[in-house]
Amino acid sequence: MRNSTASILWILIFSFGILWVLADTQVFDAMAVGPRNLGTVNGDEISLDEYNQRVSFYTDQFSQQSNRPMSPEMRAMYENQAWEDLVAARLIEQKISELGITVTDSELMDMVTGENPAPFIRQQFQQEDGTIDRIALRAAIEAPENSEIWIMIEQQLRENRRQEKLNNFISSGMQVSSLDIRNEYIRANSFADIEFVRFPYSEVSNDEITVTDDELRNYYNNNSSRFQRSETYSFQFVSWDKTPTSQDTTNTIQEIEDLRPAFEDAMNDSLFVLRYQSAIPYRGGYVAIEDIREDYSPVIDLEVGEVSDVVMINGDPFVFKKVDQRGNEIKFAVLSYRVQADPIATIDRLAEQAEEFKFYASSEGFEEEAERRGLEVRQATATKDNPFIPGLGASQQTLRALESLGVDRISDPIELDDVFIVARLVEKTPEGTRPFEEVRPQVENAVRTQKRKEVMANRVSEMLQSNQDLESLASASEKDIQSANDLRMNGSTIPGAGRELRVIGAIFAMEPGQTSGAIEGENAVFVVRVVDLDKADPANMTAADRAEIRNRLEQEKFMAFNEVFIDRLRENASIKDNRSQILR
Repeated sequence: MRNSTASILWILIFSFGILWVLADTQVFDAMAVGPRNLGTVNGDEISLDEYNQRVSFYTDQFSQQSNRPMSPEMRAMYENQAWEDLVAARLIEQKISELGITVTDSELMDMVTGENPAPFIRQQFQQEDGTIDRIALRAAIEAPENSEIWIMIEQQLRENRRQEKLNNFISSGMQVSSLDIRNEYIRANSFADIEFVRFPYSEVSNDEITVTDDELRNYYNNNSSRFQRSETYSFQFVSWDKTPTSQDTTNTIQEIEDLRPAFEDAMNDSLFVLRYQSAIPYRGGYVAIEDIREDYSPVIDLEVGEVSDVVMINGDPFVFKKVDQRGNEIKFAVLSYRVQADPIATIDRLAEQAEEFKFYASSEGFEEEAERRGLEVRQATATKDNPFIPGLGASQQTLRALESLGVDRISDPIELDDVFIVARLVEKTPEGTRPFEEVRPQVENAVRTQKRKEVMANRVSEMLQSNQDLESLASASEKDIQSANDLRMNGSTIPGAGRELRVIGAIFAMEPGQTSGAIEGENAVFVVRVVDLDKADPANMTAADRAEIRNRLEQEKFMAFNEVFIDRLRENASIKDNRSQILR
């Protein structure tokens, strides 16, 4: 060691020199900063500012529409929705550009000053007679102080028009043909009366079926798409209950009690209830005494203007004020607060406990620290893109935390609606086909069901050879003949027999009086006799029928397309999500 001292010193000097140079060029600052955007979609950045604006839009809407505070899980849901919206907007915008959809300056001017301006322009400058105030519109356009506003309006109008062109482009590829309309009219207006004998597959016992390993393996290999899984997370967690304490209840009762005198003196009860954010909004109408709910009965015996004592209803404190009485009808106001955990005395204390647990568990061990604190360690499994977690309920926050955790790493405290949790990721299983051994029971059940169908179909076919009419077949099989009337061609179920699309299709391919062979349905083998068949004649279709069918089919096609459009764009896109690094 002593002989190497000189070499070691030179290495240290050289190393410190490199560190000094790197620090001077701000390399470490760049490394520390990390991602500079919230994410990218095919290289197109999503900024933190626009994400925050979208979240604020949702939270403001919630505040205006609801009279209750937003829970952590509700906020997480809106945050995730904001991200999904921005990704979808980028994908659509890129598709519009890819298709070469543009809006010319002349088109834009026509949307502002044309004969039929855009709805926004019409809304701002429409006169009482429905015409556009062209003088006011021209003045607004030429006013210098409006130049920046018009730039924003033009951008929005241009984007709206491009979106409209995309929708028209999509719709043009979804035209409904005359043949589509004709067939739909027939399906909707054709009816059949039938009699049938039904042979459920469940009547084939397990003893009649033999299943080999080769058959199971072949089914598994040929139907691998049925056994796919998304990325899954196996984790442990401990929790701290956020249920309000008895002191929280006492404090809430005292708040209501303290407001009683002011409530009694209030001249405007609607404004008072709104200002003090009562959990029960002011209704302002008269209610017949016999219609007043039992919980609210204290208001009946009050004098006009009098406020009741505090009454506990479902654990929350209420006071009632009789505003007016008109014969047998009462107008009243309610002041009530929901009992919630105190944000400092209860919530902050629990959050601190969760933080301490995470700190010590990271060094001492998750289960060891839980045992030391007397906390129950619970197990759970979550699946990517599915916020419902057994044992926790719907929790977008937990799912997001698990997605960013490494195996055996411990999460920061996660605040849910009713608990704080700290989780430890035990195993992360990638997406793909489930192993055969894991899905063997499902495979075996599917193969057995398939074989039951074959056995029952063969059995019924053999019986039909010597019992060709429905009565003799029913007698030989000791079954009843069932009937169904006015069975619609575009229906999906047979009364008394369940969902049977294949059987219904076979029925309308038959002739009146004809008896079918063995028809393999979803749940049973059917032998059907068509008693009466009323097939619709397209010649009876009116112009109104044709228009209604066309509109309905076009809407159905468009909705079906929209359901998969963004998903298909996502599949082919490169999406980078930096939220776990930025939003900490």
